[in-house]
Amino acid sequence: MQVNLLSEDADLEKIGPVMRELRPQYSQQQLLQQIRKQQADGYQLAWVEEDGAVLCVAGFVIGEKLAWKKHLYVDDLVSSEKQRSRGAGKLLMDWLKQYAREQGCQQLHLDSGVQRFAAHRFYLREGFAIASHHFSIDKLD
Repeated sequence: MQVNLLSEDADLEKIGPVMRELRPQYSQQQLLQQIRKQQADGYQLAWVEEDGAVLCVAGFVIGEKLAWKKHLYVDDLVSSEKQRSRGAGKLLMDWLKQYAREQGCQQLHLDSGVQRFAAHRFYLREGFAIASHHFSIDKLD
């Protein structure tokens, strides 16, 4: 298994189907358009690949906030349903932690839907703490 950091636009096509397992509201074309738009604001993608198959994908940004200082925030993290429990998620999380350190980040953050119990077990095993509640207004009219 190998972790890759997106550097070529052509690789977007290959990781799109796995990302759509997490974000099914997008067609492949819509997903690629949205990713390109977010890349202009620093969004990056990393993925684990083995024998040409994409096992998991992470979309993230490096940012700074008063509360967190310089940090890596994981916007999207998904393992292919067909490829789970093979160690790819741990490999990618270890890579994200190391990449954050290399970029001078002091913290790593992510949000996770309240219904994603298996993901929560994984995050807790990986050293994350449940530090806050996330509140949102989905439609500002």
